[in-house]
Amino acid sequence: MSDKNVCRECAFYEDHVANDGSVTQNAGLCRFNPPVSQPESNSRGLWPVVAAEDWCGHFHAPVTSKAA
Repeated sequence: MSDKNVCRECAFYEDHVANDGSVTQNAGLCRFNPPVSQPESNSRGLWPVVAAEDWCGHFHAPVTSKAA
C-alpha cells in the first residue's frame, strides 16, 4: 500500500476537532459512511475516528480544481 493512500490523504478524511475546539493530533473523522448510532436512543450518532496513518478499501483522492 502506498503511503499516499492513508486516511489523511483521503477525500473523506476530516481533522478531528475536540469539544474544546482543539485539533486532535494524528486523528480524524472518516466521512465515507454515515455516523454510527449509539446505544442510548437520545444520543447523537458519531463519525468513526481514525488515525491519520490508517487505511481502508474506500480511499478516494481529493478532487482538485483544474486551472483554465
